[in-house]
Parts: sequence; structure tokens; C-alpha cells
Amino acid sequence: MSPARTTTLADLAAPRASALVHVILVVAASLLTAAAAQLELRLPWTPVPVTGQTFAVLLTGAVLGARRAFLAQCLYLTQGAAGLPFFSGGAAGVAHLFGPTGGYLVAFPFAAVVTGLLAERGWDRRPLTMFAAMLLGSSVIFSLGLAQLSAFVPKGALLASGLWPFVPGDLVKSALAAGAFPALWKLAARAEGRA
Repeated sequence: MSPARTTTLADLAAPRASALVHVILVVAASLLTAAAAQLELRLPWTPVPVTGQTFAVLLTGAVLGARRAFLAQCLYLTQGAAGLPFFSGGAAGVAHLFGPTGGYLVAFPFAAVVTGLLAERGWDRRPLTMFAAMLLGSSVIFSLGLAQLSAFVPKGALLASGLWPFVPGDLVKSALAAGAFPALWKLAARAEGRA
């Protein structure tokens, strides 16, 4: 028997959302990911840039839940592959999905599902479990990212190119989410108590 689904923050904000509202949420999440991709820092020893994308991906999962976040990230990939300058640094085109960073990109929908499913089970309501949800989502991105990157960098340089430089940032992002999400739920509970 699977755990019961709980409300996500998006469900709380729009409890009886119409199909149009769901579409708007999905499109907005794809655009948020595109905007976060423009926050880019290039490192000289790796083709993988430091960006805000992964944070946006995991947040959309936690806020929207698994289904909407999956659709949002699939839409994001489609937009970038179709030629919109939505990938890191304004890059575009389907070739990016087959290049050194393509595995990270392809992982986005699946990472969003992981954080979304965990949020739907209430993991976003406590700091420790929210921190864990973010790290589990990140592990999906790193797993697929490193698998594809391994075809482009020497084996001995794989972790230095595609994992280690990004771990400190992921820990900080996870800690931020671990503080913010439970606080938002507490505020919502207080507001509901006053209603």
C-alpha cells in the first residue's frame, strides 16, 4: 500500500485549480528553469557550468508535485531543443541534449518527479526530510549527468569535472529549501488557524 498523497504548496495556493491554472503553473515552472539557467558560472576545467537550473528543477518538483513538475521540465527541454535560448548561458538546440551536459538536462524531469513525490508524501514539511528530498533529486541529476559526461572527459577526471565542484552548492541549496519549505507550511497553518 503506497503512502497517502498530501497537498503540495501549489495545491494549497490553488486548491480547486482549473485546467488552465495547471497549464499556467507548468509553463511558469519551465520559464523559471530557463531563467535560472542564465545564472551561469563557467569553470575552466569542465564543460559543465554552475547554474541555477538544478535548484529551479528541484523546487518545481517540491512546489508543484510530481506530475506537473515532470511536465514543466519536459516542456523546458522541448523549448530549449526547439531553439529558444533557454539552456545555460542562452544556448539552444537539440544538440545540447547529446553533448557533455545532455545527461544533466535529460535528468531534470526525473529529478523533479523525485522531489515532487517526496513533497506529496509530506517530506517538505520538516527540515531534515526536505534536505534529504533535495539531495535525492540532485542524485538523479548527477547520476544521469555523469553517465553521459563520461563519454566526453577522461575517466580519471569525471568526478572533478561533473560532481565535486557542484556538491557545495547543492548542499547550500538543499539547506535553503530545508529552511524555507517547513517555514512556509507553518505560516500556512497559522493563516488557516486564523481564518
